[in-house]
Amino acid sequence: MSDQSPTATGGQASGGASPTPGPRPGPSPAELARKAAPRPSGTVAPRPAAAPDARPSRASDPSEWGRVDESGAVFVRTADGERQVGSWQAGEPAEGLAHFGLRYDDLVAEVALLETRLDTHPLDARKTRASAQTLAEQIPTAAAVGDLDSLASRVTAVIERSGEVETAARQRKDEQREASIARKEALAAEAEEIGASSTQWKAAGDRLRDILEEWKTIRGIDRKTDDALWKRFSKAREAFNRRRGSHFAELDRNKASVKKVKEQLVERAEAMSDSTDWNETATAYRKLMDEWKAAGRAPREADDALWKRFKAAQDTFFDNRHAAAAERDAEFEENATAKEALLDQYSGRIDPTSDLAAARSALRELQSRWEEIGKVPRNKMGQLEGRIRELEKSVADAADTEWRRTDPEAKARAGQFWDRVTDFEEQAAKADAAGKPKDAEKARTQAAQWREWAEAAENAVDTR
Repeated sequence: MSDQSPTATGGQASGGASPTPGPRPGPSPAELARKAAPRPSGTVAPRPAAAPDARPSRASDPSEWGRVDESGAVFVRTADGERQVGSWQAGEPAEGLAHFGLRYDDLVAEVALLETRLDTHPLDARKTRASAQTLAEQIPTAAAVGDLDSLASRVTAVIERSGEVETAARQRKDEQREASIARKEALAAEAEEIGASSTQWKAAGDRLRDILEEWKTIRGIDRKTDDALWKRFSKAREAFNRRRGSHFAELDRNKASVKKVKEQLVERAEAMSDSTDWNETATAYRKLMDEWKAAGRAPREADDALWKRFKAAQDTFFDNRHAAAAERDAEFEENATAKEALLDQYSGRIDPTSDLAAARSALRELQSRWEEIGKVPRNKMGQLEGRIRELEKSVADAADTEWRRTDPEAKARAGQFWDRVTDFEEQAAKADAAGKPKDAEKARTQAAQWREWAEAAENAVDTR
């Protein structure tokens, strides 16, 4: 070997002395890919120090695809035959093959990047195809040792597949564009409806803000179409803002008159606050509240102050009514206790079965004292009224029984009924004798009806 500086040249072998090597070039694409490869997580045992002549892992063993002859010429084997790719004057032939193998690894890294880019950036398929075509032109003359045929096939596959990827990406882009346009048209239409007629000022304003935020996230529309849709949305929003502004301006103009109306309502409420006409005044306060709500809003500070006065007057009345009701309830409880004692006192004295006249007299006394006592709580009214009604009914039933027992007309009426029974039975017998069964049956039916009435009349008369 020569004592000149060791060199490796691409292309045909060069003769003569080699120049002194220049600055060391930066890392190759293969080295960058290896550095960017993901590392395992967790604790990893430290690697042993590499030997001075260690080489990084390669895409293939260069000795399978090339050789270095005695003169230092480096050859690569392809399907078209053997081709010289350079010369090696720097050391052992294996080192020369390794050098040109690293160049092959760089080409492999470039192809891998193009394949990945085609999958991850389908919209850039045209640029990827252009890069692949450039690389495809370089591979047949590349100064590298490796499986250049398979690498060329991979590049050809990228070029061929890029058309399909580009078409699919364009189709997806068109579909996304149409979907984006449709969504913005729907949002614009909704905004136009809100801008034209909605009077739900807060809810509608919030919805327009939400539409604007969503609008900002919708992309992929050509500038002309997007501008036209934006003009529709912007115009609708401005229309809504103008109507809302006019509405609240009108409210501001009406607030002065509303203040006067509410001042009058407050004066009326305060004038009634000491009333003891509980039912009518409570109804009047409800009507005042309806008028208050219908009046609208006065300027905020004045409205708050007037409301405090209105509510204070209302509270005064209802507090007084509650106090009166509590006092009344206490009185009613006392009345209930008194009526219970009265019923207990007279229950033993009113016995119409033994002495009807005495029972009637005691009942009249009870009824008179009952009315003098007054009202009782509503929840006890039914029970107390039920007890006195039982006493009243017992006296009334006894009097009715006595009347029926002593009523001569009731006895005469029962006798008349029995006479009618006899008449119809005789008619039935005559009809049977004359061979008229229908007439006989009719007469017997009438006799049975009169017999029922006669028995009822007799039962109504007490035969004691």
